[in-house]
Amino acid sequence: MCRSLEHLPITCLERAKELKARFGSFLLKQELNIMGHSQKTDKLTFHELLAHKEGLCAFTTFLASEYSEENIAFYLACEDYRNTKSSSKLCAKARKIYEEFIASDAPREVNLDHEIRNITLKNMKQPTLSCFNLAQSKIYTLMEKDCYPRFLKSTVYQELITQHVG
Repeated sequence: MCRSLEHLPITCLERAKELKARFGSFLLKQELNIMGHSQKTDKLTFHELLAHKEGLCAFTTFLASEYSEENIAFYLACEDYRNTKSSSKLCAKARKIYEEFIASDAPREVNLDHEIRNITLKNMKQPTLSCFNLAQSKIYTLMEKDCYPRFLKSTVYQELITQHVG
């Protein structure tokens, strides 16, 4: 049977911790390389950040701290909508997204101009998998150009990098 770790010599435990730290850092670097992230920089692209579970979580936390988490919520709702397999669910899902994020005075209204709101409303008459593409693209660009640069300077991002590369 296995004995507890306290029966091992201290030098073995220290060596195990050192190997774990080195191996963990190596695994993260491999994961980042698989995602297309270069080891020469600590900055993920915005696309890589959203594709990485922990990066998405950290970015969402950052947006919540800035009171703008509706942007990522809308983006993710659109991604979920686009992956809808059942055409019978499209209409209800589209209506829910529109009422929650796009309609005037929506509870989690995103920042879209009048023209995009009107185009999206027209798309809602016969919802397709692409009816939110324009609005989603605008919010993606807003997050990429406005929120993401601030995120890279935030303590949330610094903690994420320290936790994984450190």
